[in-house]
Amino acid sequence: MKSNWRTSRLLVSLALLLSTSFLHAAKDRTVKHSYFVYVGTYTGPVSKGIYVFRFDPATGQASSPELAAETRNPSFLAAGRSGRFLYAVNEVSDYQGHKSGAVSAFSIDHASGKLTLLNQVSSRGAGPCYVSLDKNDKYVLVANYDSGTVAVFPVLNDGKLGEASAFVQHAGHGADPERQDSPHAHQIEVSSDNRFAIAADLGLDKLLIYKFDPAKGALAANNPAFAEVDAGSGPRHFAFTPNGRFVYVLEEMRSAVTTFSYDAQTGTLRKLQTISSLPKDFNGEKEAAEIVVHPSGKFVYASNRGHDSIAVFAIGPDGRLSILEHVLTGGKTPRGFALDRTGSYLFAGNQGSNNIVIFHIDSKTGRLKATGQMLQVPTPVSVVFIAAE
Repeated sequence: MKSNWRTSRLLVSLALLLSTSFLHAAKDRTVKHSYFVYVGTYTGPVSKGIYVFRFDPATGQASSPELAAETRNPSFLAAGRSGRFLYAVNEVSDYQGHKSGAVSAFSIDHASGKLTLLNQVSSRGAGPCYVSLDKNDKYVLVANYDSGTVAVFPVLNDGKLGEASAFVQHAGHGADPERQDSPHAHQIEVSSDNRFAIAADLGLDKLLIYKFDPAKGALAANNPAFAEVDAGSGPRHFAFTPNGRFVYVLEEMRSAVTTFSYDAQTGTLRKLQTISSLPKDFNGEKEAAEIVVHPSGKFVYASNRGHDSIAVFAIGPDGRLSILEHVLTGGKTPRGFALDRTGSYLFAGNQGSNNIVIFHIDSKTGRLKATGQMLQVPTPVSVVFIAAE
């Protein structure tokens, strides 16, 4: 009996030890999976640059935003997979006496979230509005809206940006004499296999397709060199599905999404469908802004600045979209938004009302539900998640 009692006591102690270890491990995992959320803005009387706050997806709680770095018009942000560096366009047209904007490189303090400027280079064009990285974090790609150019910059070992390794001037015009009298590059992004780069040009109604050399950071026109959307639609942003089979193009000027199938071997796009991002009875301004594909590959989200809403679509087996709902963003002019990496939350940046509203995403239906959290951030226009320590 005494031996059995000792054995039972030993088993209970062991169980308590394992339970405590498990709780500590779970706590550690929660901490490791919390995020720094960086917000790009247009600077002016209120905004001073890039803002940051913490977000814990396990609890759904966010901290109060703070200024992470002062910098001029950081209207779009990008971070590599390592999470060590953050890159921002400076959307201006007068950099160091030249008709150009700039790109800034920052290091990240993973204790505080604060940013330290590493260097700043010319974006090789006026009005840079988009920045992204290739899949190896070796190159930064930039689209310059005002001048209709795209450029590629090498990322040095210390995170700084080198001199441009590629530069392309787009040429031509679109159907709308006011909005499309010249090229307006609005996005450039590499394919999932790092072999091609696609640039959306709002002024040309085209997606320009480039062969991308990941060893040299070079761009060369593909064959065919572009895919077209309908005249006057104004392609702004696009997003790939996780499997790389489909590309969804958000058209700013008519607030619609055009679906393309994507051939990863040849880099070619084939149009499948166009669907409005607005409710059928809406007659206001058509100003679509951002588009994101859910990590599951089941849903697409698109923001409507004129309607102050997020359109939620379901992705069918053939890649075509069907509308699920339109959700008001709890503010005005939702320009930029982002999903956390778990695909559980959507953060809507309302440029016109100076706030970010957090929504929970139903993993089964893709539908949005406001969490009740609203953060005050001046003129938020870009949102990026980076894992915190």
